[in-house]
Amino acid sequence: MSQTDKMLSRKDGGVGIVTFNNPERHNAVSLEMWEATKRILDDFAADSDVRVVVLTGAGGKAFVSGADISKFGDERATLEASRAYNVKSDAAYSSVADFPKPTIAMIRGYCIGGGLGLATCCDLRICSDNSRFAVPAAKLGLGYGYTGLKRLVDIVGPAFAKEIFYTARQFDAQEALAMGLVNRMVPAAELEAHVKSITDMISANAPLTIKAVKFTVGQVVKEDSKRDLARSTELVEQCFASRDYTEGRTAFMEKRKPVFTGS
Repeated sequence: MSQTDKMLSRKDGGVGIVTFNNPERHNAVSLEMWEATKRILDDFAADSDVRVVVLTGAGGKAFVSGADISKFGDERATLEASRAYNVKSDAAYSSVADFPKPTIAMIRGYCIGGGLGLATCCDLRICSDNSRFAVPAAKLGLGYGYTGLKRLVDIVGPAFAKEIFYTARQFDAQEALAMGLVNRMVPAAELEAHVKSITDMISANAPLTIKAVKFTVGQVVKEDSKRDLARSTELVEQCFASRDYTEGRTAFMEKRKPVFTGS
C-alpha cells in the first residue's frame, strides 16, 4: 500500500484501488488530493498487472462530498487562484475519464458536487442503497464548465441533468438508479462483494478487447469531427492479431476458461 497524504492506493490482484481518505470531512477533496489522484492513476495506467481500477471513499459515510470548502480561502479565493485550482482538478478528472482501463466508482453514502463529477468520469457506478447524490453549485454560486456537464448529460440526458443542477437537492439511490446515474444499487452490506464480482469478471476477460471497446465508446459520444475512427479500427485489428484471440478460440473449443495476457 502506498499513501500520499489524504489519498491511499493499493493493488488487489488485477484491481487497482484508489481511496479518498478524508473521512472527517466526508472525503472532501483538496488541491493536493487532486494532484495525488492523477499521480496514482498514472501509475496504475502504466502497470500492466492492473486490469481495472476502483475509486472509493474511506469511512463508510461518503464516496466524495466535493471540494473541501474549508480550503477555498487558501486555494480558490481569487479568480486567478480558482483558474489554477481548476487546471489541477480538471487534470485529475481527465486522468479518470481518459484512463485506458475500466474504472468503477464504488459509492457508499454521500456523492456530492465534485464527487458526482468524479463518479461521472468512471465507466461504471455501483452504489449502496443509502447513497445520496447532489450538485449544490446553485446554492454556492459556482460556475460549472462544459466538460463536466457534458459527462453528466451523456449519462442521464439533458432533462435530468437540468433537474440535478436547477434544484441542487439531494437525490436518493433509488432516484439515481431510475435516472441512469448509477448502473446498479445494492444493499450497503453487499456493496464490496458486488463490486468484487464485477472486477473479477473484468479482470478475467481479454484486456485488448476491453481497451478497444472503451476507446470506441468514447468516440461514439464525441462530435463527428473529433472522432478518431482510424484508432478504433487499429485497436480492433490488434485484437484479431493477438495471442489472446488464439487463446480465446482454443479455450472455447477445449471447454475451459481462457487465460488472457493482454498480448
